[in-house]
Amino acid sequence: MERYISVTTVLLLSVIVGFPVGARAVSYPITEDQRDEKAAKGVREKGETVCLFQSGTADIRKTIIVGDILLVYREGGNRELEEVGKIKVLSYVGEDYIKGEVLEGRVQTGDVAKKGNVAGLVIFSGERCK
Repeated sequence: MERYISVTTVLLLSVIVGFPVGARAVSYPITEDQRDEKAAKGVREKGETVCLFQSGTADIRKTIIVGDILLVYREGGNRELEEVGKIKVLSYVGEDYIKGEVLEGRVQTGDVAKKGNVAGLVIFSGERCK
């Protein structure tokens, strides 16, 4: 009986320790209330201008060039990224911003525009992208 308990305990501990734990180091799940609040501030659609915040590092400027098409993603309730649109890069503004035009979809604050392994965060601060 002792052997059964010790084997069961070891198996149980190995299962508990072995389960992968998901970590969200740079992101948190957006609640529907937050999404509605952001939507109330404006959604950009085809032909409208958006502003992207990016790190300003050399790898961004090497990867994303004027005229590129970026895919835009939004984090859904299941924490999966869903493609929601496309943005054409119009210009760099200063060191930290990219000005773009929505080509497809509905883009809103908090969405992520990506090309390869680099990304920019969609913001709607017009004064930053003039």
